[in-house]
Amino acid sequence: MFEALNDAILSAAGSPWIYLLIIGIVFVDAFFPPVPSETVVVSAAALGVATGQPNVWIVILLAAVGAVAGDNLTFWFGRRLGLTRFRWMRREGSVRAFDWARRGLDKRAGVLIVTGRYIPVGRIAVNLTAGATGFPYRRFVPLSIVAGVSWALYSVAVGVLAGAWFRETPLLGAVVAVVFAIAIGLVIDRITAARSTSSEPTAAVRATVDGHHAPVHSD
Repeated sequence: MFEALNDAILSAAGSPWIYLLIIGIVFVDAFFPPVPSETVVVSAAALGVATGQPNVWIVILLAAVGAVAGDNLTFWFGRRLGLTRFRWMRREGSVRAFDWARRGLDKRAGVLIVTGRYIPVGRIAVNLTAGATGFPYRRFVPLSIVAGVSWALYSVAVGVLAGAWFRETPLLGAVVAVVFAIAIGLVIDRITAARSTSSEPTAAVRATVDGHHAPVHSD
């Protein structure tokens, strides 16, 4: 059964549709975290180094393009919709995430935008907040490119490492790569959360939740 599953995975990896799947999932995951972009990218890279398909360099390119495009679309959503338009945005957890992103953008915008890309929910909070609070788009674009490219390189590197270790069993290599990537993501999440100076919403965010929109500044 394992061999049959392995053969099916290898067959899918050799299909040109895998490239469309990669860029599509990475793009959507930028604003919809349930979509498993890290899983797809590291798995594709692990299979690529073990079997030759898909091409690892193309995986890097497509993952980076999808990430940058998705993050910029999320920024645009924030600019147009703000942080209170939908009910889920007004929930306690969302308010805290936006507050964390707001304070981080005030203190260390570059670091936050780059590291936020490695945290599924974090990147959405950061990019939405950047757009909603009038963070200059001319600054956001280059930072989003750095974030997207570095994330793509990191994700593929994890897959390549695991794929090389388990070259004879590509499916196992892909599984190991995914587990490793998730573990690193959790570590980054914990470190970032620990650096937050407060877990409670600020007065400005409370006012937003109460129905008063924060001002949106122009570039």
